[in-house]
Amino acid sequence: MKRLLLLMLLPVSVSAADLMICNGEYALCAASGSTPTGKKIMVKGKVFQEGMAVCPVLTGRSVANGALMNNSCDAPAGKVWSLFSTVSEAPQAPSWAVAPLVSRLFILGKDSGMSNQWSFLCDKQAKKTNGVTLASCYGPINESPATNGHIKPGAKIITDAPVGVLNPVGGNF
Repeated sequence: MKRLLLLMLLPVSVSAADLMICNGEYALCAASGSTPTGKKIMVKGKVFQEGMAVCPVLTGRSVANGALMNNSCDAPAGKVWSLFSTVSEAPQAPSWAVAPLVSRLFILGKDSGMSNQWSFLCDKQAKKTNGVTLASCYGPINESPATNGHIKPGAKIITDAPVGVLNPVGGNF
């Protein structure tokens, strides 16, 4: 239920027309962190530092921001979209064993970051890890999934990533 509430709160400026339900493979980065790649990524005309998150690939229904995906759930060959889901458990690093997703809040600091991976492309890894297909997902650091703008220190962030994870994937509110 709280994931559904989060979904309703998250897309503040994403219009209803932009939200899409996809069915099939997707990467779920909710409990992952991201490592800066040293590259830049542009989102709706704004430049951000790029982060790479390793995320499990799941199959089922997911929610997408069609405006960032050319209004198509279809990913190119060898790739998968990183999308939102209401699942309550998923494979998580470092063992990639299935575990409950536990939401937590934190305040973005001057020297900390968060990562948005929602509706960005990922490269599927050819080899499974402990039976789980993983994907390398690329998205912006300190970018709001709600407004596509820069997030400033002091913002409240929600994530399913454990404490201590670098640039946890999440969203501001």
